[in-house]
Amino acid sequence: MSQTDVIANLATVKEEIAMAARTSGRAVDAVTLVAVSKIHDAGHIRPTLEAGHRVFGENRVQEAQGKWPGLKADFDGVELHLIGPLQTNKADDAVELFDVIESVDRLKLVNALARAMEKIGRRPACFIQVNTGEEDQKAGCLPDETDALVKAAREAGLDVIGLMCIPPFDEEPSLHFALLAEIARRNGLEQLSMGMSGDYETAVTFGATHVRVGTAIFGSRSDHV
Repeated sequence: MSQTDVIANLATVKEEIAMAARTSGRAVDAVTLVAVSKIHDAGHIRPTLEAGHRVFGENRVQEAQGKWPGLKADFDGVELHLIGPLQTNKADDAVELFDVIESVDRLKLVNALARAMEKIGRRPACFIQVNTGEEDQKAGCLPDETDALVKAAREAGLDVIGLMCIPPFDEEPSLHFALLAEIARRNGLEQLSMGMSGDYETAVTFGATHVRVGTAIFGSRSDHV
């Protein structure tokens, strides 16, 4: 995929997000596009930065370490989100590099992040990841355990700003978006990270404040030129 295609895709996704927001009576700037740059190298990402986009998501700490320190040095105002599962032994590295950690899903990780933040002196904002489909193979705390984890994370000093979910691929996503919104409401959380390339417009209508879109912008790895 050419740089021109990537820029055109980025513009299309932003316009579709704006249209979904307006249709549902929301402000266009109420929704943040997290451009998911996992599997893509710095050269493939750079055009979107040059076009003015600044919010990106990565799945793996080690992969992000290989490209984002340089990109952050070249472009001001980058906000980097960790959206993939985080091992406790990578907590220090995650706190050092990321501005937002969206995949907080267990008490052991809460405690590891709290220690890392105290040690390093950075306090990235955090989302609690909820396994709304209760899938055995997927990260995230169970819906009925979320209230307790939110409380524990707050008590540990984490800046919990919202919830995140990844619905099962074979189920209607709106049901999961509605569930996440309800859990957020009862915990006094206003931010919802939900919706990906195939369903981000639906997510916006259900109150998403962050949508995580990768393939619709960057294409797959095989699309690189």
